[in-house]
Amino acid sequence: MSRTSLCRRLMRAGLFLLSSISLAACSSTGATFRSGVGDAFPEHPPYYAGVSRAAVGADASRIGHLPIVFQRGASQSAIFDPQSGLGTPTAALLVEMSAYLDTLVGSASTRLSPPAAAGVPPDVRFGCLTDSGMPDDDCTVDDDSALGRGRQQMKLAVGRPSPEWTTPMRETMASAGVSRALVITLEVGQMLLRQRGLAGSKELELGTGHTARFPWLTSLETPVPVLQLTGALVDQEGKAIRIGAEAFQAKRPPFLLSSSGAQARLLDEDVTEARTRRREDLPGQPLAWRVALRHLVAQLTGREPAPR
Repeated sequence: MSRTSLCRRLMRAGLFLLSSISLAACSSTGATFRSGVGDAFPEHPPYYAGVSRAAVGADASRIGHLPIVFQRGASQSAIFDPQSGLGTPTAALLVEMSAYLDTLVGSASTRLSPPAAAGVPPDVRFGCLTDSGMPDDDCTVDDDSALGRGRQQMKLAVGRPSPEWTTPMRETMASAGVSRALVITLEVGQMLLRQRGLAGSKELELGTGHTARFPWLTSLETPVPVLQLTGALVDQEGKAIRIGAEAFQAKRPPFLLSSSGAQARLLDEDVTEARTRRREDLPGQPLAWRVALRHLVAQLTGREPAPR
């Protein structure tokens, strides 16, 4: 779902006056222009943009949903992300998530098969603002933010899918009798900590009603890798109607690593932990990823998910 390495190199190098052919390649698939939802810069959760929840919920027509997939390289080089092949913790988590998604949408949605041909789906991007504006670059930290005083805007955007994805999906949706489809992705994102109160406590606003606490000595300038779900409700043309993100697991860096400014990596064992980590702050202590997915589905469809 991420853009090609050619587009990344052109943008990072600042070569904005290259041939129109090269620029056209970067401005079509994956571009956020005319993707259906404009870029949003929320400072606090809930992290959503596009048509309002009430408006999408007012449309009672049947929707479709795709199995949840893992996007490697969403916020950093893919080699630093956990593996997702058969037998990995990530693969197991995806199976569990997709099965739970089926129960959340219930009979109001049809499970769709992903296009067989290679193509780029809608790419919802969420994370800290970066120096270059590209999702896989370093987080931007200004002087005030580093002291915990400045605004810490996130960026929520969606890139256009490729025709190779849109054309077969349009046919699939029409065949299933649905006009909208729910596309959800699991990925590794990056967030910056906030400082709260005179005591200097550190926290991370992961998503709707979910804040993670960190030791006060943790660096404010070092991005924290998180596991997050991003999603879009799209029409038959692949244009986004509403987009959003919910993170549910943060990697707590060792003190020495954090104090040196080095960023921690989110590993397979972190995904294993995420599969069973519970929200002890909520009644019944539900699984954290289930709470995040439930919020995401409710916000994107405008409908309350089916009972557990």
